[in-house]
Amino acid sequence: MEETRLLIPFFGMLALTLLVWVFMYTRRIGFMLTNRIPARAAYTPEKVAQLLPDDVNASANNLRNLFELPVLFYAVCLYLVWAGQADQIHVASAWVFFVFRAVHSAVHCTINHVMTRFIVYIVSALALWTMVIRAALAL
Repeated sequence: MEETRLLIPFFGMLALTLLVWVFMYTRRIGFMLTNRIPARAAYTPEKVAQLLPDDVNASANNLRNLFELPVLFYAVCLYLVWAGQADQIHVASAWVFFVFRAVHSAVHCTINHVMTRFIVYIVSALALWTMVIRAALAL
């Protein structure tokens, strides 16, 4: 039963990644169309970063973040489901990770207040490391 409950924040993270991806392209394409920047001018990530202002690039930076610690989250969730080790603490930690990553993305893609982002990041990371350490200790 807990394994099934663990999959809800797992798929929530996938949905968050999709949402940030759509937001990023909406912002980029909108800015480029409004400012008549040809697509061929943005042929590398470095060129895109030079052409677009920081507030437009923030969502791209956040999308990259979603392929850092969240990759470990996906791995530990899949392991816990496969091994049948998910318990209430893992599920609660997964929810904390997901909710705080969603808040992190919202802050990063909007106001981008660094200290708020950092605090939210630390809480999510601690939840993830709780899951990883508990899974390892159960071996």
